[in-house]
Amino acid sequence: MASKEKLIRRSAVMMGGSAVLLSFAPSVLAQAIEDVTRLEPVTVEGNRLYEMLSSEATGGYSVDAATVGTKTPASLRDIPQSVSVVTHEAIEDQNFTTLDELGRRTPGMRVLTNDNGRSSIYARGYEYDEYSIDGLPAPMTSITGSVPTLAAFDRVEIMRGPSGLFDSTSEMGGIVNLVRKRPTEDFQGHVNGSLGSDHQRSAQVDLSGPIATKGRVRGRLVIDHTEHNQFVDHNENDQNDIYAALDIDLDEATTLGLGYIHNTKDIAVNNGHPVGSDGELLYGSRADFYGADWNDFNSQSNDWIAELTHRFDTGGYGRLAARYSDRNADYNYAFGGSALDADDTLTVAGTASVIDQQALAVDASYSQPFSAFGNVSEFVVGSDYKRFDTETESGSSRSVAGGRVTLEELNNLAYVNILDAARTSGSGYTDTATNLEETGLYAKLTLRPVQPLALIAGGRVSHYELEYQNRDAVTEQNRSDTEITPYAGLVFDIDNDHSVYASYSQVFKPQTESDVNGDLLAPREGEQYELGVKGSYMGGDLNARVSAFRLYDENRAAAPADTSASYSESVGKMRIQGAEFEVTGSLTDQWEVIAGYTYLDTEVKRSSSARADGIFLLMPHNIVNVWTQYDFAGDTLGGLRIGGGVTAMSGFESSSGIEAPGYAVVDAMIAYDFTSQLSGQLNINNLLDRDYYNRVGGVNTFNMPGAPANMVASLRYDF
Repeated sequence: MASKEKLIRRSAVMMGGSAVLLSFAPSVLAQAIEDVTRLEPVTVEGNRLYEMLSSEATGGYSVDAATVGTKTPASLRDIPQSVSVVTHEAIEDQNFTTLDELGRRTPGMRVLTNDNGRSSIYARGYEYDEYSIDGLPAPMTSITGSVPTLAAFDRVEIMRGPSGLFDSTSEMGGIVNLVRKRPTEDFQGHVNGSLGSDHQRSAQVDLSGPIATKGRVRGRLVIDHTEHNQFVDHNENDQNDIYAALDIDLDEATTLGLGYIHNTKDIAVNNGHPVGSDGELLYGSRADFYGADWNDFNSQSNDWIAELTHRFDTGGYGRLAARYSDRNADYNYAFGGSALDADDTLTVAGTASVIDQQALAVDASYSQPFSAFGNVSEFVVGSDYKRFDTETESGSSRSVAGGRVTLEELNNLAYVNILDAARTSGSGYTDTATNLEETGLYAKLTLRPVQPLALIAGGRVSHYELEYQNRDAVTEQNRSDTEITPYAGLVFDIDNDHSVYASYSQVFKPQTESDVNGDLLAPREGEQYELGVKGSYMGGDLNARVSAFRLYDENRAAAPADTSASYSESVGKMRIQGAEFEVTGSLTDQWEVIAGYTYLDTEVKRSSSARADGIFLLMPHNIVNVWTQYDFAGDTLGGLRIGGGVTAMSGFESSSGIEAPGYAVVDAMIAYDFTSQLSGQLNINNLLDRDYYNRVGGVNTFNMPGAPANMVASLRYDF
């Protein structure tokens, strides 16, 4: 495995090469543009969206542009794929603190709940296995606790479906991009505290403003502590965040941005319920903790971000950015190892792991508007590099207690170091290291041959190297290849408010399973076809989308016909199709709304593993998300805000045959501005106290009941 020093050296080489690219690009591109504009007397200026404001500054539930899947800001109507943006105000109104909390109430997303900050987030049947910060990716998995908190971020941009143009080795479900809060030109700040039922509490300080003459150097500091809902006995969940940012104007056209994000998680792990002796889910026992009181998960992550941007006289925009992530996690916990029997006893299983992970991402891009056919078009060219290194040492046991125990005996189980026991016995022990390295070149052209029509074409050349080590068995497999992922789309403006779009995209995903010869399997290959209509109303304050899609996933690792074989075959094929509707933004100056409906249909075209097939069973055919808020005006009710929403889905089941009926959960909010600086807010979740399961698993675990009715009251003071 490469050392951190090697990663940093590779970063320096990549950034140096990217700087050369940026230094040559402007003169060449400027000459090209000059040649074109001699033929077409169209004045070309920089893309106004390069200067797009934060959602914190604009307010409301809507923005008119996003950067996810585009490298540079693009109008939502000009992106021929499904894109949602959850703004700063929407995050605060719904009291989201982690990405998985946000995902539960966002149209088109499905969250398989664990503890907050450790859940699996899905779209179109596939888990998001990365998240980007300002377009720079790092791995995201529930088991490592790398699902991010939101204290450092202004908004969350979500693209559904493959985006192989800018991130070719990602999952089929899409990309999540978190846009950082940036330092502000004027001083601002707030302190916020909350207290709620089930031991919920939080405290946050957020300070931002100029720290040098004339505001050419600006800084921001956010400190946050959150204790999550503890409706399950013993299930403590504490998270801490520190975010520091510095923006430096090197000159009028050049800005250097630096950021650091530190997060820690301390969780008494809840692995869900077993089923009863009748094989049915245990309704009415949401508080029962089927684990030992010493269950523990600890993680720490550090992210360093650097970004250099320059606005060229040609109207072009250059960006050179890097992100380095260093994460480690360790856990040790016991949970139910069987269904309950007639006398309400069960066996005890356990798992433990130590995980060390580093990720490096570097990206250099140049975008340029130009005139052609009497209209303004644009291209983006660039190169990027990423390396993900993960070391995982794990142990498991199916008989931690040595026999059957009651719930009370499980809670008070004597401490067991499960990893040490597995190391000693060799049973249930694994020690692996995975290193994925990818270098890519990409280009995208948006051409308007006539004013209403935008033709989008692009491509990416990626070279990847994958190394997988089983250090316990002392084996190593390697695979490297070069892949080309094309991209095509079109957007046609029907009128000033509506556009139709179509797109085709590809992605590939390297696999760590081995074939009969002991070689790593070829990557999975995914492709998506999408059609839709987008609308933008009230000057961009309200955005709507209707889309239909079909996605194919081929070459999945699958078990061979010989059930005793220890190898895999690249024969799995899935077909996923569906439709989505979403409307987000302001219906009036006082009325905000987020509403969406998702229909999903999945089919296994060729045999795959039970786990892969089972995941699709957990995806409901129908999901509805609604949230709305009204801000009263006038002398009598001015300062009062009320909100409410519904999250509903149809029934689903696990590969073990455990079925969960559909459900609908109602949430509500009321807020009041006592003064121009002091405000209060009350959030009520599961207002009607619906008893439901939001996830099901095996007979012994991963059957996760939803939280009962609970409330959180908060106060905020703005400086």
